[in-house]
Parts: sequence; structure tokens; C-alpha cells
Amino acid sequence: MGFLDFLMNDILSLPEVLVGLIVMTGLILQRAKFEKIFSGTAKSIIGFVILGAGAGVVIGSLDSLGGIIQDRFQIQGVIPNNEAIVALAQQTLGTETALIMGFGFIANILFARFTPLKYIFLTGHHTFFMAALLSAVLGTSGMTGVPLIVTGSVILGAVMVIMPALAQPFMRQVTGGDDIAIGHFGTVGYISAGLVGKAVGDVNKSSEDIKIPERLSFLRDSLISTALTMVVMFLFLVLVAGPEIVSQYAGDQNYIMFGIMQGVTFAAGFSIIMAGVRMILTEIVPAFKGIAEKMVPGAKPALDVPIIFNYAPTAVIIGFLSSFIGGVISMFFLGIFSLALIIPGLVPHFFTGAGAGVFGNAVGGRRGAAVGGFTNGVLISFIPALLLPVLGNLGFENTTFGDSDFGVIGILIGLLADLFS
Repeated sequence: MGFLDFLMNDILSLPEVLVGLIVMTGLILQRAKFEKIFSGTAKSIIGFVILGAGAGVVIGSLDSLGGIIQDRFQIQGVIPNNEAIVALAQQTLGTETALIMGFGFIANILFARFTPLKYIFLTGHHTFFMAALLSAVLGTSGMTGVPLIVTGSVILGAVMVIMPALAQPFMRQVTGGDDIAIGHFGTVGYISAGLVGKAVGDVNKSSEDIKIPERLSFLRDSLISTALTMVVMFLFLVLVAGPEIVSQYAGDQNYIMFGIMQGVTFAAGFSIIMAGVRMILTEIVPAFKGIAEKMVPGAKPALDVPIIFNYAPTAVIIGFLSSFIGGVISMFFLGIFSLALIIPGLVPHFFTGAGAGVFGNAVGGRRGAAVGGFTNGVLISFIPALLLPVLGNLGFENTTFGDSDFGVIGILIGLLADLFS
């Protein structure tokens, strides 16, 4: 078990290593020269490390903001956080999760090879999270040992091709091509954003075409507009919270300057993410031709959600803010329906809300981005509340899975388990 555990938890759970191995395999299958194999593999790994570093900066900034909101308004409830719930699951389900992840990736390749769904899911941490969810839900249903691992692996492999396939019609409109797919388990939210955005929006009025007066032309730079938007948001919240609460996060720094710098830090993190995305796309799409030609004809890489941020940076911010608003409004309705209080987590609302904004914008313009983001915010508030009962003992922790697909798949498996038990 030692080597297998090392392979699953220390190698394949790292998205940068997984993608590097895939790129290397693709280039070897193309019989590329050694220097091309080395540089392509190295750049794809570095690109993912850059993306992860940017995400870390953004998450750190949003965590401070989320803590200030909770302390100021004294909100108590369940905070969706994939990393936290998976860490808890690993205490009792570590072996099952590792095995489901490993065999699930093999199942993904087999499904892609022998079905029309030609997608290779390359977001390693989300594969790991889904494996943990499946371990928990199947275990709660009474399944153990080999049946649990086999069932979990097959389900994982299936959702790793089904979810990118469902989102691909919208991805074609986002990217203007068919080379890449979305490999992120917030797909239900993205598809819903696309459907609602298309119904209420106008595709000819893109968020990226917002008219800006000449004297404000600097706002056309997405980095500047992102920084200003987040500085205003942070400043408003630190002023509402006051210096006493903010000092718990700011330390010795002046609370107003802390708000300004956190907004700027967020923008810096966002810029780092964009740089990583550009490097990954440059290396991984050509490398996939080797895999498509040899192993899985017609295969497309399904990549993490930041891969689409570059296509509509303004829609990213619109989607995030709209998703957060949707989460705040939903919080008040959860009590009416006697459901657990889901506190809006800024990290899931940023990443999935931004993706929903880009999807909504692609088919419904700026209105689609706003309504799509809002729709996602409502979904990732109600779905986690409905998921809690099927998580067994994990459902009694003060955190849960945040993104829409985890909830939908967990709830469906829980219902099926009740039906057949």
C-alpha cells in the first residue's frame, strides 16, 4: 500500500505533476525531440504552479474578507470549503479515497477511449475531492471494501467525462473553438448560468464591450478595473466592520490601508492566474494531439475553471459579485425552508461565480453574466444544505463541499442508495 499511497496522494493528487505527465506522454507519442519534451513538460508544470500561486494569493485575500464579514455580523452556520471537508474525510476514508482516485482516472481514460465522450479530466485536486465525496456517501449507504472502491471508481470515471461533455456546447461559445473543455466540478452551476443567461440576456452586448469614456480609458485594462472594483469592495467592508474587528486580520497595519492593499493583492493574484493559464494553454493543447492520435482519438483536455477567465475578464468580476449577492440573499431563505444555514464562502463564490459569469456572458452578454452568476450563487447555497444529510458523520461538521457538482452527485447517490438498500 505504501507505493500506491505515494502514487495517489503525493503524485496524482498534484494537478501540476499530473498535467506534466500528460504533456510528456503526448509529446513522446508524437516522437518529439528530447528538448521539446523537456521544455513542454517543464513549462506545463511551471504554468500550473504559477496558476496555483495566483489562486493562493486570491484565496488569502478572500479569506480575510470572509472572516471580517463573519465577525462583524456575527453569522454562525456551515461554511462550504472543499479542502476542509476532504481533510476531515481523510481521517477515516484515506485509503478508499486514494484507491477510488487512482482507479477512477483509469476509468476516465477507458470511458474516453470507448465512448463518444472524449474528455481527459486533468484537474487533479477536484478528482481527489470527488473521490472523497464518493467514499463518504457510499460508505454512509453501508458499502465497504472492494464493492465501495469499484463502484466509486466507475462513478468517478463516468462523471469525469460526462460533466465536461455537458458543458462543451457553452465552452465552444466561450473559447470560439473546440480544443479544450472545462474540468471543474462546478459544472451544474456553469450550465445553469448559460441556460439562464441565454434566456434573459443579449449575446450582442458583451461585458467586454462596456463603453468607457475616453478620460476613463485606463479602466479598459482588466487588471486596473479588477483592482479598483476589489479595493472599493474591501474598503466598504472594513469601514463597516471598524478598526477593532479589522485589526484581528490587519495586525499593526492601519485598517483602511489594509482594505486597500487587500484589494490590490487580489488583483495581483488574479494577474498571476492569467499568466499561468496562458503558459498552460500554450503547452497542453499541442501535446494533446499525441494522445488524441495514439491513445484516445479525438481526446480533449478538461481543465480547471481559471482556464476560461482570460476570455472575459470583466465577466469574471460581474459573475463573482453576482454569485456572492445570490449567496447572501439565499442565506435568508434557507431558514424559511428549515435548511442548514450556508454562509457564503468567498472562495467558492469567486471561482465558480466567475466561471458562471463567463458562461453567462458567452450566450447572454453582460446581463447573462450577472444573472448567470446570481443563479450559481443560489445553487451553491441550497445544494450544500441538501447534501448534508447524505454525508453521514461528516454532515455534522461545520463545513461541507462547496461546488455544485459535489452536491448534485452526492444527493443522487444518496437517494439511489436509499432506494436499493
